[in-house]
Amino acid sequence: QVQLVESGGGLVQPGGSLRLSCAASGSIDSVLLMGWYRQAPGKQRELVASITSGSTNYADPVKGRFTISRDNAKNTVYLQMNSLKPEDTAVYYCNVAVLYRAKLSSYWGQGTQVTVSS
Repeated sequence: QVQLVESGGGLVQPGGSLRLSCAASGSIDSVLLMGWYRQAPGKQRELVASITSGSTNYADPVKGRFTISRDNAKNTVYLQMNSLKPEDTAVYYCNVAVLYRAKLSSYWGQGTQVTVSS
């Protein structure tokens, strides 16, 4: 079993910044993929950004404003969010794809609220 602990959400004014963190622990041989999703009220959950050992991927609405990174030694993924807009308001979820004893599994964090408002 794998546990994910998210932190860093909160209330911020438009144009402000927040940094989200997600630490994975438990039965892990390697973390293949780490990503952030978000879900706004009344909308479907959508991919924000993802990162593997060699590449990153961003949704168009956040390109140039958000940066995803990872610390492999800590099995932690970060999402630096700059120039935040009201439309970025959502619950942000961490997702990881973990390899353990040759089995690939996906896990979700509990979610952290990000609210962008003046």
